[in-house]
Amino acid sequence: MAAEHCRTAWLRGRFLARGSLSLAGGRTHLEFVVAPEEAPILAARLEAVDLPASWRLRRGRGVVTWKSGEAVGLFLRRIGAAGALLELEARQVSRALRGELNRVLNAESANLQRAVAAAGRQLDAIAQLESDGRLQAQPYSVRLVADARRETPEATLAELAERTGLHRSAVQRALERMERLAELEPAPPEGSRSAMMGAHA
Repeated sequence: MAAEHCRTAWLRGRFLARGSLSLAGGRTHLEFVVAPEEAPILAARLEAVDLPASWRLRRGRGVVTWKSGEAVGLFLRRIGAAGALLELEARQVSRALRGELNRVLNAESANLQRAVAAAGRQLDAIAQLESDGRLQAQPYSVRLVADARRETPEATLAELAERTGLHRSAVQRALERMERLAELEPAPPEGSRSAMMGAHA
């Protein structure tokens, strides 16, 4: 216990005398700047207490470094630097929350773009089917969904389902049906077919 206490006290002293902690820009960086001959000794002592660190020479000085937030946090906890540890953990939580928020916002933006594109296709299909008379030949549920889509272009499938009183799956099938039909050429009227046959006769 005494040896462990002495090691912790020595590490605390080296940090206070030669250490620096940077949390700027969302990056965690802790380093000791020591005499060149001390750098490998300090790195070895840190590794002996399960805190392995890298070391190098920089402008004639030895530099022992951690860039892992987890390793830095463990070291601060070991030496009893509660204030610095709380600041580190607060920044890590904040960074994680920002990352999660950005992920959610990006996903929502992508979903919104897909929904807008789909609504645009559906409105074009409805307009085409109405112009050539095929919309009126569709089942009542399809015409009901078409009316709801035209009245509320921004509505989601769930909102269209609530508006029409249909199941969400039924709304989706109706919209897909109209898009498929719009891709097909309308059949010519009966009179036109007869006239065309007479012309070829």
